[in-house]
Amino acid sequence: MDPRAAAITDRLGGAVGLRWFRAPGRVNLIGDHTDYHDGFVLPLAVDRDCVMAAHPRNDGRVTVRSVEVEGDVDVAADGVDEPAAVEPAWGRYVAGVVRALADAERAPAGLDAALSSTVPVGAGLSSSAALEVAIALALADAAGFGLPATELARACQRAEHLATRVPSGVMDQLVALLGRAGDALLIDCRTLGAEPITLPNALSVLVVHSGLPRTLAESAYAERRADGERVAARLGVPALRDASLEAVRNEPRARHVVTENQRVLQFAEALRTGDTATLGALMLASHASLRDDYAVSTPELDLAVDLLVEHGAAGARLTGAGFGGCIVALVPRAQVRAVASKTVARYRDETGLDADAFEVQAVDGAGRLTAPVGA
Repeated sequence: MDPRAAAITDRLGGAVGLRWFRAPGRVNLIGDHTDYHDGFVLPLAVDRDCVMAAHPRNDGRVTVRSVEVEGDVDVAADGVDEPAAVEPAWGRYVAGVVRALADAERAPAGLDAALSSTVPVGAGLSSSAALEVAIALALADAAGFGLPATELARACQRAEHLATRVPSGVMDQLVALLGRAGDALLIDCRTLGAEPITLPNALSVLVVHSGLPRTLAESAYAERRADGERVAARLGVPALRDASLEAVRNEPRARHVVTENQRVLQFAEALRTGDTATLGALMLASHASLRDDYAVSTPELDLAVDLLVEHGAAGARLTGAGFGGCIVALVPRAQVRAVASKTVARYRDETGLDADAFEVQAVDGAGRLTAPVGA
């Protein structure tokens, strides 16, 4: 049995009859800062997840404990508590989900829950979305309440906005719900349609954490989004997804979004045909655009990309919002350990930072478990 199961059960005082849920983190292969402009993204759900056990309570309260993080969360089940004011800070995501589901007419059924997460915090791998989706599933289950996956993703996106006041897109919550083992998902963030695309067997997905955590609330995320929305309004289009390259050629922020959407669609086709050279070139072009046009990279992220390619990766780019966090690379499967170890060693020598490199697998999306995790 996964040792997390015992730790979670212990946090609930050894309660029996628990119901178990899991929600994965994600890594985005290409398509960053496009989701909130109605664009295209190509992420996969990964084998780092948030696991939660819960049982109902009848006093109108929602309480959540974490195995890894101090502080217990205790909020009203009817969503009356202001999410952004909840302490401890991680409980704001819980309160945001409670509020968002209450607004969606979930009955105020109480819940006692505990969780453990292997999704690194502040890495750009969507630890917050994994938490939001896991608690949303537990809350819905306790109240006998159901929403289609796309509506549940929207509710969890709103929960993140309530918790952080950062106007993030819907990609993270959607892939946490819709992920498929062995596949990346080509997601249209306007329609929320998702097309599974099988990942090539010859390539591994390698993630390298730069050792620089990032917090969206302390980054220029909202400013970047507003920049693009101003351009779209000036052009008279609903979103930058609808703008032509010619119209934004002299607007670096908007130019990134328009060209990144093109790269996502080209990347999807290269995945379908197994064109490794094109995959690598598109990842590098994406990183250059995020660095130069969108200005969300850092010298450390740039160095990690260069080192990964130098040591044998087909391509690499920052993943997530940037401002720190992780790099994602596609690496020939037979070389993944050598590429990881050489990159981490050189990166430490040149920056003094301890990077963490790990391979990830594409897994199924969130759901209820029929038994404790690892059983």
